[in-house]
Amino acid sequence: MAITTEILKTYRAPRAALRRQLDGGPREDRALVYVFTACLLVFLSTLPRLAREAHLNPEVPLDARIGGALLGWVFIVPLALYGIAAGSHLIARLLGGRGSWFGARLALFWAFLAISPLWLLHGLVAGFIGAGATLTAVSSLVTFGFLYIWGAGLMEAEGHGHAERQV
Repeated sequence: MAITTEILKTYRAPRAALRRQLDGGPREDRALVYVFTACLLVFLSTLPRLAREAHLNPEVPLDARIGGALLGWVFIVPLALYGIAAGSHLIARLLGGRGSWFGARLALFWAFLAISPLWLLHGLVAGFIGAGATLTAVSSLVTFGFLYIWGAGLMEAEGHGHAERQV
């Protein structure tokens, strides 16, 4: 199935979407592609905002801003996401989760990739409209959408609500 179709299905049924991903077996290459693609898309979404900030405050040139964002989103954030996924798995274990480390990683990485279209919208709003009620609304949509998809996916990966499943 095309990744864009799967992302759209995730908005309607995040648990079922992650279940389809998990049914493909533990493939770390797929998880890596998801996290790096998501981070690259989020990096690209920051470019309009960075251009706006460089125009409004030319003391820090645009190329320096882009370099910092690239370092953060493409090199540091993926490593941090691995740590967050491990922490979420440990917390789920304490709460009775029966999933795997891979399932916790996939739930987080897939949620991050699935929410990337909204990140792109956020970047456009931040770059062209700037701070204000619209940006706050879009930021809230991105945050709550991510938490909803990640939470539902993590529950699926950890086996909550499915006593017969062992991930």
